[in-house]
Amino acid sequence: MPVMKQKVSRRTETPSRDDPQADHTDQYHHGDLRAALIRAADELLAEQGLEGFSLRAAARRAGVSPAAPAHHFGDTAGLLSEVAALGFAELARLLHVTDALTPAQKLRAQGVSYVRFALNHPGRFQLMFRKDRVSGDHAALQEAAARARGELEDTIRALHGIAPGRALGVEARNELLAAWSLVHGFAHLALDGKLSHMHDGATPDELLNRVLPKLLRSHWADR
Repeated sequence: MPVMKQKVSRRTETPSRDDPQADHTDQYHHGDLRAALIRAADELLAEQGLEGFSLRAAARRAGVSPAAPAHHFGDTAGLLSEVAALGFAELARLLHVTDALTPAQKLRAQGVSYVRFALNHPGRFQLMFRKDRVSGDHAALQEAAARARGELEDTIRALHGIAPGRALGVEARNELLAAWSLVHGFAHLALDGKLSHMHDGATPDELLNRVLPKLLRSHWADR
């Protein structure tokens, strides 16, 4: 009597997204995967800072193969440049003050917005000014950074009575540098916890809403 062979069915299990070893690249469309990797990189920067970042960690967070980030961005600098470009784009949006304010009021409002962005997004903020970690020829990054700088330049033009689009003179450029240096330095000192002991243990919110406005007003009072 012939022996009947029993057919064994094989079940293919779908990898869980919680499995760090699983490769979920095929679950993304091209654009979706790119966005997922940028989002993963941004999350890692917020949680661990720039020094703890790696392409492998970004791939693991996005649930894709370790080779996926290099395929889309080339190298670490390519992926970080995308995150930095998003940072400058968001900063430019925050610096775009549409309220009916005097130039001095607008500059003070922009200064508070600048520091608020840094305190809310410390990972992005620290990355955005690290030329050693981003690509110098990244077009989107250059464009976004120019837009953010342009918002401040437009306010300085108004402050000095310079027509829109005209080049800044020496005095105006110096004032732009002074304004940028003040808020940029304040942001870094606040992030490093170096200001609290100078202002009775002030919290970041108190530094932002009480200390910084007074400091800005002392330099740019209403004219």
